[in-house]
Amino acid sequence: MDVDVPAFNSAVSNGKTVILACCCSVSYSGRAESFLPEGDRILIIKSDGTLLVHQPHGSAAINYMKEGSAHRLLQNGEKLVLNSSNLPLKEFLTIEISRAYSVQILTLADSGKLQLSGSERDMSDMIFANPSLISPDFKPLSREEHTKYGFIDVFGYDGNNNLVVVECKRYAADFNAVDQLLRYMKKVRQLRGVEKVKGVIAAPKISANALKMLHDNGCEFREVNPPKYLERYDSSQKRLNF
Repeated sequence: MDVDVPAFNSAVSNGKTVILACCCSVSYSGRAESFLPEGDRILIIKSDGTLLVHQPHGSAAINYMKEGSAHRLLQNGEKLVLNSSNLPLKEFLTIEISRAYSVQILTLADSGKLQLSGSERDMSDMIFANPSLISPDFKPLSREEHTKYGFIDVFGYDGNNNLVVVECKRYAADFNAVDQLLRYMKKVRQLRGVEKVKGVIAAPKISANALKMLHDNGCEFREVNPPKYLERYDSSQKRLNF
């Protein structure tokens, strides 16, 4: 198909999103030097100047130009040439297009923000609302208690009024998690002027060596999975229901 070169360049200049399916070769100079022989590709130019070159397979772009890049399409004989440049980064991309299959010019708007579910903050909220996840007698006092070394995820007392520090990890807990918990406990002892402070790591799992280190320091592990508010698939589900 023929591509309206002036309309293409006008769309790019005016912050439109342009999607071009074509057969092309790609030459790049900047972070390194590269050449991609001719093949079918999908080119996406975003409103901020980002350019992505996608092959028909895979999720990652085979090449790209960062936001703030300038793009201009030229007719060169029977071929089209898309020149892209980012002068501050000293990056240049030349795409020679032998056949164009389709072109779309779109005005897109998106003000939404990514909703992250199952974060460590979500875990601390869940534990604060359900303290029995730590122990039947756990009484949470605060979340994100500030210390010199960072924020304690959940802070509270047990049934004997001993201070309890809970460190949440959304993935497997390791040596670093235990070390962080021990530093929090040390700081709480200094700030509160008490000797006995209990430490708990709440995570889906913990490495064997980290668990030994935890127990050697008189601390405990609780198997707690982060809440999955947005999860569409329940691993316990045995049938498909709609």
